[in-house]
Formats: sequence, structure tokens, C-alpha cells
Amino acid sequence: MKQSHNNIRPLFISLSVLLFLSLTGCWSSHEIEEQSLGIGLAFDKAKPSSIEKKLNEQGGGYSKKDRITATYQFITPQVASSTTKQSGPEQKSYLNVSETGDSFHQMVRELSLRSEQPVTAHHLKVVVIGEDLAKSYKLEQLLNQNFRESEVRPSCLVLISKGRASNTLETKKDGEIPAFRLAGIVENAYRTTRILPPMSHIKVESKIKSGSSFLIQKVLSADGQVKFAGAAVIDGKTHKMTGFLNEEELEGVTWITGKGKGGVVKSFDKETGQLIVYEIESMKSSIVPRVKGDNISFDVNIESVGRLSENWVISGDTFKNEFLKKAEKSSEKEVKRLVGNVLEKMQKEYQVDVAGFGNQLRIKHPKVWKKVKKDWDQTFSETPINYDVKLTINDYGASDGSKK
Repeated sequence: MKQSHNNIRPLFISLSVLLFLSLTGCWSSHEIEEQSLGIGLAFDKAKPSSIEKKLNEQGGGYSKKDRITATYQFITPQVASSTTKQSGPEQKSYLNVSETGDSFHQMVRELSLRSEQPVTAHHLKVVVIGEDLAKSYKLEQLLNQNFRESEVRPSCLVLISKGRASNTLETKKDGEIPAFRLAGIVENAYRTTRILPPMSHIKVESKIKSGSSFLIQKVLSADGQVKFAGAAVIDGKTHKMTGFLNEEELEGVTWITGKGKGGVVKSFDKETGQLIVYEIESMKSSIVPRVKGDNISFDVNIESVGRLSENWVISGDTFKNEFLKKAEKSSEKEVKRLVGNVLEKMQKEYQVDVAGFGNQLRIKHPKVWKKVKKDWDQTFSETPINYDVKLTINDYGASDGSKK
């Protein structure tokens, strides 16, 4: 027994040493408090910052063409902790740094000459591309380095801004972090039909490879505030932005795709001209391709269930089926207007399919799709589309609107 115990002891010591070594962590890694966490990124047409100009005047430049300005938004543990301890309008929870050049990879490496803290992109939440840049360069050119960079998560959100993208990474609200704000607004899709399903890096890359046209959420900025307002139209052949859809046109796309999670429809009573508001509880849509010989057409069937959330028709008794039917018809008419307007924009002005008609043709009639997919956007622009809308009010609130 004693000899057996002596044999076990060296083994126990060896295992203890190995366990101790495994708990020491990665000796070559950087501690979290020594890193700058990249959380937001904006791409604009070249406009060197005042700091860049001053550094360049002192010989800080290198061989490059000023094509693009990249604005990086960082949050460091030091900045975050100091924000909680200090107050005042000048104290921010984030730091924006701009670099101008012609190589995204080289620009981010230039930051290593301006800060002792290594830059990491593991926590990058959003990339915003300015409209001027999106019209001038293919999206894969602007995002290629991100696609290749293993640090950037495939789920990172992509937006396109009206005006300079760097303005969307600014705020005047104490404690607010602009990149987190942009990523958070996407979560409000259950409240409005004017927010697209998020276009992540992986989805954008997939759309580019498929050759299909698509939409990316548009964002506005003013005085440190932002607003999601419509969408940028990305042409499937050029992979560049060809124009914008406004807020109502984006609503129309949401009704066609049936991907809305919530929102409201504002219409007016035919007889009194008074306001009626229908709140969406659910929606669904089916795009049905019809093929007869060489002729292609589509039927779009839209259905929704909701509630009468606001009613300015004082004489309207909301408990009466007659009034509810009128409210449904009024709301249906508005949805038809939204759908008709955006179809006109897609087919006649931009001549692109950004609502998934081609995808349904591919699924239901693959042989036909093979014949037309090469010039689908052009074919789509000349294809008849019929649409039907059916809304059902199943809830009308606690008040019937009648005089007591």
C-alpha cells in the first residue's frame, strides 16, 4: 500500500502543475483594459479631419490617394469608467478617430501609430456607408476588407446614410453611444413597418453574390440625432446604390414581402374625412407567379389582422359591424396605395426587383427562371402585377366612440 501511494504522488503533482498552467491564461494576449474596442465604422468620400491635416503638415503623411475617409468609433474601459465618475457636456462615452486614404487595411494599421492601444473589431456593431461613396463604388469594394477580416462578425449591421456617414456616429446626449443606438433602433421593427429586416455583413455578401437587387436601411442625421428613413436601392448588376425609397415606399415593400412585425396604417373616413388608425397585430403575404407560355405575371395576396387603435369619427359606433367594415375598407385602400406607389417606383423609375418576386419565380418555376434570370430586373419592370389586400379588425379598444 505504501509503495502504491508513492507512485500516485508524482502523478498528482504533475496534474496539479498542468492545471495551474491552464489557469494562467494566454501569456501573449492583450488585457481587455489595454485594448480599444471598435464598435462602429463609417465610410465617406475623402475629407481629411483637422487633426489629420495638422499631422500631415508636420510630415505625418505617407504615399496614398485620398479617396475614402474611415471614421472608427471606439469605446475603451478607461473612457467608460471615467464617464461614470465625471459629468459635463464635454465628457463622452466613446471616441471617434478618422483616417483618410485608399486602403482600408492600411488606414486601420495607421491607427497603431496614433495610439498605444491595439484596435479590435470583435465587437463591431454597425458599418455606415455614405451615399456619395455608395453611388461611386461597388459594395464589395467598400466591404471587402471586412468580409475577409475574421475579427468582424458576420452579424455586423450595414446601413447607408443620407449625407456623411460619420455624422451618424455623433450624439449630444450624455452617456449615449452612437453605434449602440443605431443597432438598437433595428429592434423597434415590431412597432413600425418602416424598418427593414437587418442587413448584416453576411446577408449583404450573399445578395451581392446572387446578383439580385436589394435594399439597405437608410439613416439620416441632424444635430447629433438620427432617424431611420426609407431605404437605399442597390442595383444587382452594378452593386452600387441607384437611389432611395422614402418611408412610405418602404412601407409598401414591407406589405408586399409580409415581413412586418407591427406598425400602423393611417387612413381617413370616406364620408367625414376624419382620421382612422389601424394597428397591425399580424401580417402575411404570398407572391404567386403565373406563367403562360412566355408570359409571366404575379398575384400578391396580402392579409392582416389588427385593431382599431385611433378613431376621430365621433359619430362612428365602433361596436357596429357596419362601421368596422368601413374602417377596414378605408385601411385597405391606404395599403393598396402604398403597394401601388412602390411598385411604380420599382418597375418604372428604378427598374429593379427589391421585393423578392424573382425569388418566388425561381422557387415555383425553376426552368422559367433559368431563362430570365440574367436580365430579370428588366423583365420584372415589364411584368404585370396584381395585388389584393384584406385587413380584419378583431379589436376596437375599450370605447365605442358613441355619446353617452
